[in-house]
Amino acid sequence: LLSSPLQKWALLALSSCSGLCCLCCLLALLVAVGLTLGTQGRALLGPCSAGSSTPAPGSRQCPFDPTRVYVSAPGPGMCP
Repeated sequence: LLSSPLQKWALLALSSCSGLCCLCCLLALLVAVGLTLGTQGRALLGPCSAGSSTPAPGSRQCPFDPTRVYVSAPGPGMCP
């Protein structure tokens, strides 16, 4: 399938970059989960301030409701 050595090296380089990117994403996810569990969720609301311009109905400190599940409308071919 891969006959030339250049193609083999290109595939090795691309797969190595992909693997490194995957490891970085996994590390970031582990840090985010660790911070969330370590601070019992307070780190998620850390950027929210009392002076937010448009507070959500359920929260007076944050411009979004962190307890709400946001779902997009079903597209064509999807069950409503």
